[in-house]
Amino acid sequence: MKLEIVNPESLGAPKGWNHGLLAPREGRILFVAGQTGWDAGDGASGRQAPGLVEQFGHALDKVLTVVRAAGGAPEDVARMTVYVTDLDAYRAGRAQLGEIWRARLGKHYPAMALLEVSRLVDHGALVEIEATAVLVDSR
Repeated sequence: MKLEIVNPESLGAPKGWNHGLLAPREGRILFVAGQTGWDAGDGASGRQAPGLVEQFGHALDKVLTVVRAAGGAPEDVARMTVYVTDLDAYRAGRAQLGEIWRARLGKHYPAMALLEVSRLVDHGALVEIEATAVLVDSR
């Protein structure tokens, strides 16, 4: 049994996200800590931090690495919160961000939130993603 999408009609049809996902009773919950698109140590080599779009892909890859390490798959991600330091840059890159998303998660959209923050802990980080996945044993 997989995650069940919950989109009450009274809240309107979501696009690119869901209002909620219902986890199966037998699922195990995996909490994925915030994964940044740029690690503080990455700048030690003198490299310039990449832009928001590239960092989004890197942060998403790190989230999915944790999910896979726990035995899950991208479609097991039930909730995701994306923190960005520049909402305008996020909006400007939506087409590219959509391509990155579809390459990794296809048409799977968890319950999501997007927040603009003044800065992130890792110097140079423009994106941080935290997630919750529900893993169901196939026994």
